Amino acid sequence: MRIITTAAAGMAALLLAACSTGVTPTTDTDPTGTATTSEGGGAASIYLDEIPRPESCDADSPFIAVALPNLTNPYYVYMKKGFEDAGTEAGFEVEVQVADNDDAAQLAQVQAMLQRQPCALALNAVKSAPAAAIVKAANDAGVPVFTVNVTVDPEAMTSQDSKIVQYLGADNLAGGRQSAELVLEDFGAEAELKIGFVSEPDEIPVVVRDQGFEEGMAANPNAEVVATVDGNVKPDDSLKVTQEMLQGNPDINVIFASTGPAAYGAIQAVTGSGRDVKVYGFCAEGEPTTDLYPGCVAQEPQLYGQLVIEQIGMWLDGGTPEQEVLQPLKIFSGGEQPADNELG
Repeated sequence: MRIITTAAAGMAALLLAACSTGVTPTTDTDPTGTATTSEGGGAASIYLDEIPRPESCDADSPFIAVALPNLTNPYYVYMKKGFEDAGTEAGFEVEVQVADNDDAAQLAQVQAMLQRQPCALALNAVKSAPAAAIVKAANDAGVPVFTVNVTVDPEAMTSQDSKIVQYLGADNLAGGRQSAELVLEDFGAEAELKIGFVSEPDEIPVVVRDQGFEEGMAANPNAEVVATVDGNVKPDDSLKVTQEMLQGNPDINVIFASTGPAAYGAIQAVTGSGRDVKVYGFCAEGEPTTDLYPGCVAQEPQLYGQLVIEQIGMWLDGGTPEQEVLQPLKIFSGGEQPADNELG
């Protein structure tokens, strides 16, 4: 099977490097693509050894800064609600800034919030690599960073000497594998499959999902990834590139869409094409599973916002946050439809 031919695929390779048989790795990796130091030495950890505690954390209502990519994707609407509702319940003052998918705007928004000396920063980055500059700015301000959903590129953090407290999000590798299992259940273990990916090579979690799918499909010797396109985590972009992929690859019979907006766009493209192509992947908003769209896996963004607030509260009460908190995904098939707050 063909691995995605993008620079981000190198991160997926790093993800699996520690699992190679017969080799003692110097760097351990996890389902987020994050690098940590092992006993063999090597790459520096991107996690803080000691978490700074700003004076503002001792306020009656500690200020928590939250940075999100957009609110055009319903995923982030629910995540915003999770942060705000849980923050209010915990007695925090929560400010959410939305970057409209602009890396520079997100950095500027965070820098402005840092001027208010928050107790902590919750960061859902626009893109993985540029977010390292945001982490560095928070580190320089003495503000701990709790990342959620989108992994900050560990190589970029290492190069900027920046570190986070925690990553919380979906178990993306498992989600990719679960999607592959749905395909194998529907088609059989030896079916001739020509697979197209609607991906996003600049977000590490998405690359990890693709890697998990390929791992799962490796059980079928007759499965092959024949094309990969960038849906940019937008329905309209995903529709356009999927149409082009289908036109250029008349043998494709399965599509793996590794984000909810990608799945939505792919479903529309296949419907318009009239071809017998099945779409699997991370769940599209408001879409029930059908014959064309037989199965999907869903995240719970509202829960993720709530859990990050809980992790910050636990830390303020003297607890030690885990470096990673990976959440299981829900599987839907056979006509089932995810709830509104269960999205890809």
